[in-house]
Amino acid sequence: MKKLLFLFFILLLACSENGTDPLAVALKSDHPAISGIMQNLDSHEVQILYTRIDTTANGAPLLTEFSFQLDATHYFYPASTVKFPVAVLALEKIDALHTISRNTPYTMEGDSVVHTIEDEVRQLFAVSDNDAYNRLYEFLGRDYINAQLQRKRLQPVRISHRLATENASDKERTPLLFRLNESDTIFQSLPNLSTASDSEIQKLKLKKTVKGKGFMRNDTLIAQPMDFSEKNYLPLRTQHELLKRLFFAELFPEDQQFQLAKETQEFLFNTMHTVPRNSGYDESEFYDSYGKFFIYGDSKERMPENLKIYNKVGYAFGTLTDTAYIVDEINDIHFLLSATILVNNNEIFNDDHYEYESVGIPFLAQLGRELYRYEFARKKAK
Repeated sequence: MKKLLFLFFILLLACSENGTDPLAVALKSDHPAISGIMQNLDSHEVQILYTRIDTTANGAPLLTEFSFQLDATHYFYPASTVKFPVAVLALEKIDALHTISRNTPYTMEGDSVVHTIEDEVRQLFAVSDNDAYNRLYEFLGRDYINAQLQRKRLQPVRISHRLATENASDKERTPLLFRLNESDTIFQSLPNLSTASDSEIQKLKLKKTVKGKGFMRNDTLIAQPMDFSEKNYLPLRTQHELLKRLFFAELFPEDQQFQLAKETQEFLFNTMHTVPRNSGYDESEFYDSYGKFFIYGDSKERMPENLKIYNKVGYAFGTLTDTAYIVDEINDIHFLLSATILVNNNEIFNDDHYEYESVGIPFLAQLGRELYRYEFARKKAK
């Protein structure tokens, strides 16, 4: 085994020296989790974006990108990855308001349950809570979300709806009522009716917005492809660029950076990598890799403390996506990786019969391991 690992190390080192695409090498792995997908690419709609991180002579980060089938015009359903930009924008808006903080208690109009923005962000990353996302969506609104992302050159993008709720795409929004002190002083997120309504959703004009051969609606099979043209749209490049603007902000002009207070940024980064058990969730249900597909997604064992994965996953309608900044603090390894894959063998959507556990997550986990090994070999060669 040691001899095989040594030979693997030499191979990866040679690849890094002769300019071979390390992503291409990873995808040539004979591991069945990868080779099985590569032999049937057409049905899986795989897209991958990997960034190798080096340092220039003056200490500045140097990013080199490698991609596979990356195509922003080829639609995939982003699922819960849309929660990532919404969480960041909510924190940015809170910092800009000054009147309230992320710990200011609030209720939704017509409801008595108390929340805070900090709790929403923590739940959103720890267990991908849909209700937490929906409340942040009410706070910001889709017009604001899309305008702010585009202003930072995070595009193409189109966030259009809430998740896992009736009337998800309604343009009318519910106000958040923030309690400023122990008295009845209220800060309302929608101070006037003109800000309580968003614009109408326009259909996406992209490839692959119509998918499959059928879908379920109210326990009835509709024997026609499912139309995703009014769904959320967050392509892989845009997700990847969001990570870069957070962790390598110095590479971007100020108007493309997120304006987060230092303490807010620290909270965000800590929340992004924290595993559910460290946020108070039952480990038997919410294991460490519950929301982390790369490297450890196919295991329910605890992740090592030195490996931090700052990420957001999404899975719905047979599509698995993960976008991550992966850091090994002991071995000084760090890289960016984003990938998406469709696993819907019967081509019926919304029937909850997808190959997440048997095909999709093993592929993403092994992809992460292959690239981690490449990075480990690079580090040892320096």
